[in-house]
Amino acid sequence: MSKTNTNTTTNRTDRIISRVTTIVASIVVICLAVWGVRTLLHQWKFEETNDAQVDEYINPIVAKVTGYIQEIRYEENQEVKKGDTLIIIDNSEYAAQQLESEASLQNARAQVSVLESGIRTSAQTAKVYQSQIAAAKAKLVHQEQEYQRYKSLYDVESATKQQLERMEAALAVARSDYNAAIEAYDVALAKIKDAQVQQGALEATIKGREAAVRKNDLTVSYTIITAPYDGKMGRRTVQPGQLVLAGQTLAFIVDWQSGKWVVANFKETQIRHMFIGETTQITIDAFPGVTFTGKIESLSGATGSRFSLLPPDNATGNFVKIAQRIPVRIRLNGTPSSLKMLSAGMSANVSVAKAHK
Repeated sequence: MSKTNTNTTTNRTDRIISRVTTIVASIVVICLAVWGVRTLLHQWKFEETNDAQVDEYINPIVAKVTGYIQEIRYEENQEVKKGDTLIIIDNSEYAAQQLESEASLQNARAQVSVLESGIRTSAQTAKVYQSQIAAAKAKLVHQEQEYQRYKSLYDVESATKQQLERMEAALAVARSDYNAAIEAYDVALAKIKDAQVQQGALEATIKGREAAVRKNDLTVSYTIITAPYDGKMGRRTVQPGQLVLAGQTLAFIVDWQSGKWVVANFKETQIRHMFIGETTQITIDAFPGVTFTGKIESLSGATGSRFSLLPPDNATGNFVKIAQRIPVRIRLNGTPSSLKMLSAGMSANVSVAKAHK
């Protein structure tokens, strides 16, 4: 009797286990079927890739002048605003050159003032000589008349030869005075012209020295290096007292004002369903559960392998067909503050709806 009860209990347990197993298996099969259907529907509607990264502009901060670093006003990975002072280079030498160029400019302007004063003086002198010419001409006309009168008297023997010779001498003196006045007037005019030519040359010199002053002003301003836009500084590699050369990279800054984007490398068989301006869904590995949106800005004109340092040439060896990838640039939607958490190089997953026709 006990043996029969034991067999009955065993059979009942087996049936329960079998029933539970069947139920669990059914649930698993149903879940797998649902997952498979959803996956197939998603793959039918969307193109996806996990070969994607966040990107943004990372630009160098370059020294425009040579000099010793006097002060560094930023720390590594510090957030900065546009116009914030980053580095100050010793400007003692450039400030001295600036003062020298300003002094040269003032000297040239002073010389112009002297020439202008000389031109005014020569003009007044020329007016005086004009008056002298008029007086000498009147005297010459009078002496010519006197000479003609005495010559007529001498012809009729009413005047002596001595008187005629005295009139000739007075006429010669009057003619000489008249010519001397004309020559003095011409000299005064020549001086004015010479001064005007010198003034033109000095004005050209002034323009050159003004340009030198502006250049030195720029050079002095270049000794103060500021942030070109809002962003975040990179690794600090310089120290106070270090000699830097013009054109040397001093630091790197991440540009927040230009926005951020994702470069997604889709297979060549996937891009036929994409177009510029299409909305995309993006998830970042660093922030699971957060979905970002973006719009396709451009599709690369060639595969990524063609932009490599040594593009492959299928005619040079054994050929193995591999699906190539096309870089797709996707602009992230959002303000700089909302995208501040994202950093260049973060891995992303991109999903793009297929444009079925």
